[in-house]
Amino acid sequence: MKHQGLSILFMIFSLFSAEAAETLDMRFWKWFQEHEETLFYFEKDQERVFDVLAAEMHKVHPDLAFEFGPVEDGRREFVISADGIKAAFPAVESLYASAPKLKRWIFIKFRPRRPPMGVEYGGVKVKVDDVFFTLQPDGGKAGITIHVRGYESQHQKVYKGIALLMLDQALGEYDVETKVGFIEVKSLDETTPLQQKPLKDLPKVFDEFMKYLKKSG
Repeated sequence: MKHQGLSILFMIFSLFSAEAAETLDMRFWKWFQEHEETLFYFEKDQERVFDVLAAEMHKVHPDLAFEFGPVEDGRREFVISADGIKAAFPAVESLYASAPKLKRWIFIKFRPRRPPMGVEYGGVKVKVDDVFFTLQPDGGKAGITIHVRGYESQHQKVYKGIALLMLDQALGEYDVETKVGFIEVKSLDETTPLQQKPLKDLPKVFDEFMKYLKKSG
């Protein structure tokens, strides 16, 4: 009887937790629709709009983040992101699944792949043309070494941050967090150019590499 009682309590707790999560998602989308005009034209007061929007998303989960795309053909992309934090992935999935259908919006879960761009971070600026990569198996994932022309070891942490930002661009948030193993940053070895491929080739090479790992595994 004791175990049965605990099971019932667990079921009740689970039901209340699911209901609470659903309510938070619904509350956010209700707020989003009430402020849709302001959000769509956020550039008019970007700092204030972003602060309020971030606060509303954090009510759903403290690690949720967002991105807006440009207006194209009367529509905007709104990206729901876990900000690279895997523990927040379920919250992204849940919020995306409950999104309403709105004519002016394209809702996207997780930061998508985009053409890699140069990054300036921590006082270091790296051009995309100066970034190369090599891949190797890391369990069932792809270990990635980023090779940067002009790399300075004393700024190792900064270069690691730059590498993560560029990988996020090239592979998208979901693949970086679920399919990438180790990430290392090294200087570019100009003597072995054929082994180090330019970053712009990473999406295609990565996908082929993951297919190979899946078959061989």
